[in-house]
Amino acid sequence: MKKIIMAFVATTNLLSTTSCSKDSDSSPSGKGNIDIEFDQVYADADLILNSQVNNTSQSEALKISDVKYIVSNIVLEKADGSTYTYPKSDSYFVVDESNEDSHVLSLTNIPAGDYTKIHFGIGVDQAQWALGLDGQGDLYTNANAAGMVWSWAAGYKFVAFEGTFTSAGVPADTSFMVHTGKTSSAYNYEEVVLDLPTKAMVRTNITPDVHIFADVAKIIDGHHKIKLEDHNDMGMGAMIMGGDILTDIMHNVSEMFRVDHVHND
Repeated sequence: MKKIIMAFVATTNLLSTTSCSKDSDSSPSGKGNIDIEFDQVYADADLILNSQVNNTSQSEALKISDVKYIVSNIVLEKADGSTYTYPKSDSYFVVDESNEDSHVLSLTNIPAGDYTKIHFGIGVDQAQWALGLDGQGDLYTNANAAGMVWSWAAGYKFVAFEGTFTSAGVPADTSFMVHTGKTSSAYNYEEVVLDLPTKAMVRTNITPDVHIFADVAKIIDGHHKIKLEDHNDMGMGAMIMGGDILTDIMHNVSEMFRVDHVHND
């Protein structure tokens, strides 16, 4: 019996050591990949385009037909504060709710490690814009194909949010369009930093999936409350595409993201 007990203890210790060794792999080598998934929601509900009725704190009801935004300048951060910056020329993506293929950003050749935060921008940063059309690479072409460019002179749309709404003063479905980007008074590019609830373990044989919820309700119903009825121009629809209000909306946008979970598979 004593031999059986000793064998059991030895086996348990071996399993424990093996487990700890795997968990404490603090300096992995090589490179791997990571997926960043953007899942659009409205408050606590999955977002359904065109048919779903979404209520705001301003007593308006929205049917959303289009949600797009540009994600850029992705940086991964470890617990010790060290960072890996994804190559900037490859770090511009259009997330389009109507196109499932655009929801997952697949990043490659990431140095192996345990990452605890993610940084990214919403829109196209001013330094990239200053490179001019010849310095944009595929960015302008891809953004233009996705409908995220006003014109080269006017620049990129950072966020496009469209649909119809009703309110006390607008009882019939009326269109709304919220497009953000640079204006004559502000550039309106925003940066986001998110903590990961579980470390993303990038390895040569592990591709983590960082699942981010984007609460589109906050675009007009976040820290700054935007009532569409107030922007319904002569009953022709609420068209918000310029002015200082875009700075408030982009502030809302910067707060609409949270990491729901991380898969290390």
